Amino acid sequence: MTKEEQFSLFREKRSEMMRAGGEDRIKAQHDRGKLTARERIETLVEEGSFIEHQAFMVGRDASFGLDGKRYPGDGVVAGTAKIGDKQVFLFSQDFTVLGGSLGEMHAERIAQVQQLALTNGSPFIQINDSGGARIQEGVLSLEGYGKIFRNNTLASGVIPQFSVILGPCAGGAVYSPAITDFIFMVDGVSNMYITGPDVIRTVTGEDISHEELGGAAAHCAKSGVAHFRFASEADCMEAVRTLLGYLPASNLEQPPVVDTGDSADRETPGLATLIPAEEKKAYDIKDLIAEVFDEGSFFEVHEEYAQTVVVGFARLAGRTVGIFANQPKVFAAALNIDASDKGARFIRFCDAFNIPIISLVDVPGFLPGVEQEHGGIIRHGAKILYAVAEATVPKISLIVRKAYGGAYICMASKALGYDRVLAFPTAQIAVMGPDGAANIIFRKEIAAADDADAKRREKIEEFNKSVMNPFIAAGYGFVDDVIDPKYARIELIRSVEMNLRKREDRPARKHGNIPL
Repeated sequence: MTKEEQFSLFREKRSEMMRAGGEDRIKAQHDRGKLTARERIETLVEEGSFIEHQAFMVGRDASFGLDGKRYPGDGVVAGTAKIGDKQVFLFSQDFTVLGGSLGEMHAERIAQVQQLALTNGSPFIQINDSGGARIQEGVLSLEGYGKIFRNNTLASGVIPQFSVILGPCAGGAVYSPAITDFIFMVDGVSNMYITGPDVIRTVTGEDISHEELGGAAAHCAKSGVAHFRFASEADCMEAVRTLLGYLPASNLEQPPVVDTGDSADRETPGLATLIPAEEKKAYDIKDLIAEVFDEGSFFEVHEEYAQTVVVGFARLAGRTVGIFANQPKVFAAALNIDASDKGARFIRFCDAFNIPIISLVDVPGFLPGVEQEHGGIIRHGAKILYAVAEATVPKISLIVRKAYGGAYICMASKALGYDRVLAFPTAQIAVMGPDGAANIIFRKEIAAADDADAKRREKIEEFNKSVMNPFIAAGYGFVDDVIDPKYARIELIRSVEMNLRKREDRPARKHGNIPL
């Protein structure tokens, strides 16, 4: 082969690789309102930074006519690039090539960049748009999925892993995203399910659309499988870039500190009127978050799911922190099964990546009811206890108003491992609320009184003064300081900074056994 022929072959193969499934399939992708695999990477990463890995890899199985359907890259684009100042490794499945189906070499390309991400201590991003396992390749496809799942698991807690679902993701394909840290979806574009509507209709007789079964709204608000949803692919990619900016590249690094322009000495006088005087009156904890943390820095996670708690990342004097907060405007902020799962998973992510945790507490307890008990609220609630006790990052708690019972232990107990507990003068710390406590403790006195209602009010007030005010807990050392709300931001910054060099050892073990 002459030099000219060699370069001609190179140009031919390069052109074939860039054409992917061909102009007709690319047009069909665009007609669905979807970008191609390469366009998605270009949208996400810094211009000109993408380096492709194993670009000319092709499938080797010849079964069922596959010998005539060999495309360079085998239906996936994989490599490394820069997002901001971070090196990331990523892949983007190409639906124009065999429907983005996963075969042996397709899986091998993914596994290779997973391993590169892990060995280089870099974040990993997967963009899923696939019809699932390549049926013609049978067990080769299934083994490929197994390799990917294992790599996801080995990388868990070592490097951040994002899944961006921008098309179908069905059957075994859904488990890799489920193992990763965060899942992003787009309305009208993304679908995730174990079995699709057609199979469900055949097996159970239920009639449901793709979007209703496994669309972005279903998984962000109902199942809790996904964390974010957006109106467009462009918005989705921008959110991926934003979230990445809060995180370290790996568990060996500290989160980035940026100059937000918000003074560390800024007071928060608005909190004095934000918290209602009436203990049962609702307010929005997000208003408190906006007042205390660096302006415009709150990035909420799982916004639509289990809304009795609010979790997300924010900056405090430029430093990334994880917020775990009760939401009084939803079911009075009572912790339920879903909220327990949501909070525990977020806490464990923060702990894995050296992100200080700030708990904002206004909670009446765990949600009562037969459905919750039979659904396993004991087991699910224990996940939060486990996650907080296990975490070794700085853990700061601010008790805003109510902190009752087992929920107090989850959110604010120094015995569970919180390093510093602050409280507003409005804080109420007890086993239960004053009404219920008075009815139990003073039951005989109330029953014997000529005016039972007046006696009950008297005893409730007595219990309030003698048990529930924050100075009782502070007197035992369970609250480190009772602070004026206008100094909340300043005191939280000081509390985080005083614990930044914290080191905490744990007994040697293979791993714990969280109550899953």
